[in-house]
Amino acid sequence: MADKVISDPKNLLVLFEDNHLIAINKRPGDIVQGDKTGDMPLSEVVKLYIKEKFNKPGNVYLGVAHRLDRPTSGIVVFAKTSKALPRLNKLFAEKEAKKTYWAIVKNLPKKNEDTLTHWLKRNNKQNKSYAHIKEVPESKKAILDYKVIKKLDRYYLLEINLHTGRHHQIRAQLAAIGCPIKGDLKYGFDRSNPNASIHLHARRLSFIHPVRKEPIEIVAKPPEDPVWNACC
Repeated sequence: MADKVISDPKNLLVLFEDNHLIAINKRPGDIVQGDKTGDMPLSEVVKLYIKEKFNKPGNVYLGVAHRLDRPTSGIVVFAKTSKALPRLNKLFAEKEAKKTYWAIVKNLPKKNEDTLTHWLKRNNKQNKSYAHIKEVPESKKAILDYKVIKKLDRYYLLEINLHTGRHHQIRAQLAAIGCPIKGDLKYGFDRSNPNASIHLHARRLSFIHPVRKEPIEIVAKPPEDPVWNACC
């Protein structure tokens, strides 16, 4: 397992950049937006990168349109202009961006591919969502498709397409079918990864560019470690 590496302006993994957008391959451990930890968020790292690259005086504009959980990796898109941000927000809110994730699990699901539907109830105190088969008070419907795309020595690689965007959705729904994600102690995996990551990766993102109106497809390589390397 690779050591924990946090993104900074010098090592930032830029996947796509134009005048309006910048897409980053987030490392596990990067936090997208500031929180109570006080750690520097990826949004500030990207601002520093832009400031240094283009020698910009004063403050750099950057809008956060979506997030990834801290221990996960993969594609995060930011808006570089105030024109792009509300359009990007709308695109994500209206599910016009197609997101594909990869997850590594130890247990083989009962079906090779399936659509999972649960009702997720969030517990803010625990920062955890609980998956229910039927609707319960204060729950939200969560739907995803998965398929097994590779069998490794001791694990299975699943490809996941989201139909809804709920808190910890993939983590909670896979745990509910007995397939917690490698390293995800919070959702029932038996041990953590040494670098505190979980093996969940935002692999592909497809959408129509909010300003140029051209189709964009971004693909992110998983982090360097023996298990992920066996998937590519």
